[in-house]
Amino acid sequence: MSNDWTVDPADEQRHVAPADALWNESYYLDVVDAEGRVGGYVRLGFYPNEGVVWWTTALVVADELIAMSTNYELAVPDLPRLGASGPGTEISIEVVEALAGMRVVATAPAEVFGSELEVYDGAGRPAELGIDLTWRTDGEPYGYGVHTRYEIPCLVEGTITLDGEIYDIAGPGQRDHSWGVRDWWSFGWCWMAGRLDDGTRFHCADIRVPEMRMAFGYTQAPTLAVDTVEVTEDLGPQGFPTSGHARYEPSGLELDIEPLGFGPLLLRGPEGQVSRFPRSMARFVAQDRRQGLGWIEWNQPAGR
Repeated sequence: MSNDWTVDPADEQRHVAPADALWNESYYLDVVDAEGRVGGYVRLGFYPNEGVVWWTTALVVADELIAMSTNYELAVPDLPRLGASGPGTEISIEVVEALAGMRVVATAPAEVFGSELEVYDGAGRPAELGIDLTWRTDGEPYGYGVHTRYEIPCLVEGTITLDGEIYDIAGPGQRDHSWGVRDWWSFGWCWMAGRLDDGTRFHCADIRVPEMRMAFGYTQAPTLAVDTVEVTEDLGPQGFPTSGHARYEPSGLELDIEPLGFGPLLLRGPEGQVSRFPRSMARFVAQDRRQGLGWIEWNQPAGR
């Protein structure tokens, strides 16, 4: 039986770009281990009209280190290739089975930092990062309907390697795929996705357009599309959230949010714009004391 969040399997592949300069096609995947200590995320963002691919990826070991691998000038490969290459960099994304499995294999330079505050300062030590992770669907793929975007809850397994040290990772994760105009500097948002210990899945995007708030997402199972999501956060130095709270309607799911380890970005626009982008592994605690893990991000454009 179809519903208004059904995802077309053909949309797992790349799309032909219209003429908009900031049209972007994004593959975004994350994972956190079962203890909430080690996690990471991968994003490959194609800007074909600008002639570049963004690679923004993190390994986070709570209270120990942050390894950031970023490159905003990789060459755009011909369709239909899902990947990118550059000096010391080789990235491959494989659709193992449409809407059921995706694998990322990559090697790339990275920088290692001791804290999230150091990342914004850009003073890390050089390192080499390797990734071999597979995301397998653990729930119902969810399409946004009016927007060209879908989200898939997953269980993830594989390895992240930093300078020869191998981190075996198995735990909950999320992947999403979106295509359309992406302007990081015009408005803020909060995005989150996670899994509670009873298997409940949740996701939301709290869009913070000036003078207007919008929300997208779901809780499952069963899948309930959100009508509203209220997300609040307490901010620490340089805008890093120290805690937060979310309430989903109509499911009534209410969550306290504890960031566990950030892999942040400082995003610079073509006209000198700046947006801070704290992204963190997180522990989520429901009102009935169920707990879970996932990732949460905030886009914080300067002046917004």
